[in-house]
Amino acid sequence: MNNVAFELGNFTITWYGILVATGFLAGYFTAFYRAPKAGVSSDNVSDVFTWIIVGGIVGARILYVTTYWGETFEGKPFLNVFKIWEGGLVFFGGLVGGTLATILYCRTKKIPVYRIGDVLAPSLSLGHGFGRIGCLMAGCCYGKVCSLPWAIEFPNGHATHPDAVHPVQIYEALLNFTLFGILIFIFRKRKFDGQVLGIYCIGYAIIRFAVEFFRGDYPSYAAGVFTQAHIISVFLIVLGIWIFISGQKKAKSIEQGAS
Repeated sequence: MNNVAFELGNFTITWYGILVATGFLAGYFTAFYRAPKAGVSSDNVSDVFTWIIVGGIVGARILYVTTYWGETFEGKPFLNVFKIWEGGLVFFGGLVGGTLATILYCRTKKIPVYRIGDVLAPSLSLGHGFGRIGCLMAGCCYGKVCSLPWAIEFPNGHATHPDAVHPVQIYEALLNFTLFGILIFIFRKRKFDGQVLGIYCIGYAIIRFAVEFFRGDYPSYAAGVFTQAHIISVFLIVLGIWIFISGQKKAKSIEQGAS
């Protein structure tokens, strides 16, 4: 498995970079055409995606660097911190960074946060699925050692070589693509702002909580099994429930006020 797709002179194009970019583009175009169905301008989607890309990449890289500082960056040139094309983005960090950027954009443009969240939520799952395949090509976010028939073996030089490991990147990619299909179905039948976003938060948190038990790339585990992402997943479930209930209550109060 080679992360290098091709080279242009001294510039190397990696599969990780290609697949992350594919995820962003797939998420953007699907959200662009979905937005008018929720009463959001497609132009707003174009604008907010710029904010999300910047906020998401910064947040994802910060969390990765702080999590793996000792194993990956300590004692090495500081510029390595900025080499995101080589892999090393933590989704939860990107989710936080992208969310903060989206909220700031919505406050600036006076757009309902939950409404644009419903538009963007399916795209998050779609883009994340492609991103996880990129992780597989880069050899990051790898799984624990196993002897299952579908276990994969990374090439010489990888931290797990010569052991076979769970293809956790594929697990999460397939589950994210499935969640994308579910969210699209719910979006078409949505009854209030925040319905799709809330279900996304709950659904992805459950996916991540389950997949984390098969991850083998963390420097340490709480109680031998729990990861940082397990804790964040619990908070994300609570947040998703809160978004769903508050969105439903707000819709009911508007309906009662109108009547």
